[in-house]
Amino acid sequence: MATTSIAWQQTATRVQQFYRLTKPRVVSLIVFTAFIGMFLAVPGAVPLNALIFGTIGIALVAGAAAAVNCLVEQKMDAVMARTRGRPLPRGQVTSPETLFFLALIGGTGLLILHQLVNPLTMWLTLGTFVGYAIIYTVILKPMTPQNIVIGGASGAMPPVLGWAAVTGEVTADALLLFLIIFAWTPPHFWALALYRKLEYAKVGMPMLPVTHGEKYTRLQVLLYTLILIAVTLMPYATQMSGLIYLAGAAVLDGIFLYYALRIYLNYSDEIAKKAFRYSIVYLTALFVVLLVDHYIRF
Repeated sequence: MATTSIAWQQTATRVQQFYRLTKPRVVSLIVFTAFIGMFLAVPGAVPLNALIFGTIGIALVAGAAAAVNCLVEQKMDAVMARTRGRPLPRGQVTSPETLFFLALIGGTGLLILHQLVNPLTMWLTLGTFVGYAIIYTVILKPMTPQNIVIGGASGAMPPVLGWAAVTGEVTADALLLFLIIFAWTPPHFWALALYRKLEYAKVGMPMLPVTHGEKYTRLQVLLYTLILIAVTLMPYATQMSGLIYLAGAAVLDGIFLYYALRIYLNYSDEIAKKAFRYSIVYLTALFVVLLVDHYIRF
C-alpha cells in the first residue's frame, strides 16, 4: 500500500509539473475571453458542441504555446525571480519531455477544433499559436522593444476564436473584441516591465523600460491607456452593446486611467504592481459587463 501511495504521489507531482508548463493563470484568461466571445456571437444559447469542444481545443493549443515559451526562454527564466521556479529551470522536466508534451496537447487541440468545431477555428488557432510561439517568443521578443505591441495581435485573438467556433465566421463585432485586448496589452505588460526592468536588463531582453528608459515607458503606458479607453467605447458606438456596458466600461476605464496617471506623474514600483494587478481585473470585468449587457438586451 505504501509503495502504491508513493507511486500515486510521484505521478501526481509529474502531472502538476507538466500542467505548470501551460501557464494556467495566463491560459485561464485566454480561455475566459474566448468563452465570452462564444456567447457574444449569438443572441441566444451557444450550441453545446461548439461551447465544449471549442473551449477544450483552444485551451489545449494555448497551453502548448505557453509550453513553447517556457522551452525557448528556460535559460532566462532561470535568472529572473518571477520565473526561476518554473519546471524547466528547476530541472523537474526536460526539454525533450516538454517538446513531446506540447506537441501532444497542441496537436490534440487542433484535431478537436478541426473535427468537432470547424476548420476556420482550427486555422485561426494555429495562426495564433504560430504568432505567439514563433513570431513573438522566438523572433520579436529578443529583437525589438515593440515586441509586446506587435506580438499582442496573437494575444488578442481568443475572443475571435470563440466567435468563429460558434458562427464559423469572423465579423466586425468579433474584431472589436480583438481591438480591446490588443489595446489593453501594452499598458498591462509595460506596468509589469517597469517594476521588473532590472531583471529584463540582466537577461538582455530589450523591453521598453530597458531600451528607452522609465520616463518614456511611463508616457507610453498613459498614451496606450487613452487609446484603450477610446477602443472600449466602440462597442457602444457601433450598437454592439448598450448603456449597461457603457456605464461599466466608464467606471473601469476611469480606474485604469487613474493608475496610468499615477504611473506617469508619481511613479513607484508599488503603484506599477497595483496597476498590473488591476489590469487583469479590468479585462475580466469588462468582458463580464459585455456579456451581461448582451443578454439583457437580447
